[in-house]
Amino acid sequence: MKRQKFNNLLTSITTIIVFFVLSATNSKASYAIYVGKNLTKSGNVLIGGSGDEVSSHWLEIVDRQKYSPGTMMRVGVDETAYMPGVFIDIPQVQETFRYLTMNYSDYEGFPAPLTNGGLNEYNLAARDVWADSRPELIAMTPKPQKGPNYSDLSRIVMERAKSAREAVEIVGRLIDQYGYSSYGGNSHMFADENEGWVLLNFAGGKGLWIAERLGPDDIRVSYPGDIGDIPLNFKNNPNYMGSDNFIDFAIEQGWYDPSSGEAFNVTKIYGTPEVRYPRDELEGELRQAAPISLRKMMATVRDTRLSKDATGYGQVAEIRPDIRPENRTLWVAATGSVTTPFIPYRIGVQNIPPEFGKHRYLTKGEASRYVTKDWQIREATEFAGRTFKRLMYYTCDHPDKFLPEVTEALTAFEGRLIDEQQAVDKTSDILIDKGEEKLALKYLTDYSNNAAHAALELGHALLVSIEARTKVLFGIRKPETDEISRLDYQMVKCQ
Repeated sequence: MKRQKFNNLLTSITTIIVFFVLSATNSKASYAIYVGKNLTKSGNVLIGGSGDEVSSHWLEIVDRQKYSPGTMMRVGVDETAYMPGVFIDIPQVQETFRYLTMNYSDYEGFPAPLTNGGLNEYNLAARDVWADSRPELIAMTPKPQKGPNYSDLSRIVMERAKSAREAVEIVGRLIDQYGYSSYGGNSHMFADENEGWVLLNFAGGKGLWIAERLGPDDIRVSYPGDIGDIPLNFKNNPNYMGSDNFIDFAIEQGWYDPSSGEAFNVTKIYGTPEVRYPRDELEGELRQAAPISLRKMMATVRDTRLSKDATGYGQVAEIRPDIRPENRTLWVAATGSVTTPFIPYRIGVQNIPPEFGKHRYLTKGEASRYVTKDWQIREATEFAGRTFKRLMYYTCDHPDKFLPEVTEALTAFEGRLIDEQQAVDKTSDILIDKGEEKLALKYLTDYSNNAAHAALELGHALLVSIEARTKVLFGIRKPETDEISRLDYQMVKCQ
């Protein structure tokens, strides 16, 4: 008996150690914001947020692709991941959709390129946000684990889903059939013209997932992804979807007693229900400020409580119905939007300026290799991500002095772009109606590229000015230590 108690105690201690080790090494960031269409000024759903990853980020347009029957795609993680796994091959569909996304090169040992979602030609927007799993689930995760990872699921949704509900159905089927490769838990936020969905998937290798619908009167900030009370018969409720074992597994583990009369709270039972600032505060502020405009949504994504050095980019989508697929728009900031302007990119855009494409800066593995002849011309161009990072570092070294003027300039710049969007749509529509589709796509491409270059010019002007005044007013201070970077979240913030 004593031996059994000792073994149980040892198991509990091991579980706790595993949990805290993984918590220390895993990112606890990224966020997503949803505002239902009844709470927006335009009557359109708004979704925004960012992924928080250290590595390089770059914007890509992924065109439709056709695959021959029997084509497979590789998914999962390998043995170098914090929670190691093995790759598996699953069937690819015969044709994928066009979409816009921010790719990045490194996160938790997962294979690049990685994505948190984006916007596809069917007006489906997706965000990917961290979410915790309880320590016991972390400990019981198979070694190795198998199944698609969070990035695989985000990319597959962009390639295949035409609505937020369908996105949940696709992710659910994949987890049910192939499992899920976890870094400790995760969530997705999907939105279309009418509704949103939040989906949580948990560690443990048990195929546990649950999804909740977000309606026209809902506001949700995922920071982290969170679902509260759900009905025990959620399978019969159109506002929920989930794995068949979702309730029963918790009962089997003794984590929930149906006879208690208590509600089944997803985060309390399967996660770690610590409230993270400023999630609840932001939800309350948005509800109080409703109806929310596109301008206000950008300001919320830019909020200094959220946007910081760890923020890889910023994204906002106003999901407008009854417009051509070519005109569906994703607003993107090249790095943390606290000091980076949002630029509108439409699904019809044919190319991205090289300054906003992939570069070596912070790209995984590039520090130990030489640039190839093929890529030297790209590397000769300026990297917008690096330019706006420099602006962030100067601005955030003395935020009281410089942040107000940077925010004012970015807001004014974006305001002019917002005012132009109706004319851009109309011009594109007229050209397509006259049979000039190629000319319309060229127009949309030129418009976004010109806006991107204008944004870069604004960045240059702000950077030169703030750099010069920093030297005169404060000097360039010498670092006190040799510690250039850290693995935890003691990073640059404009606060």
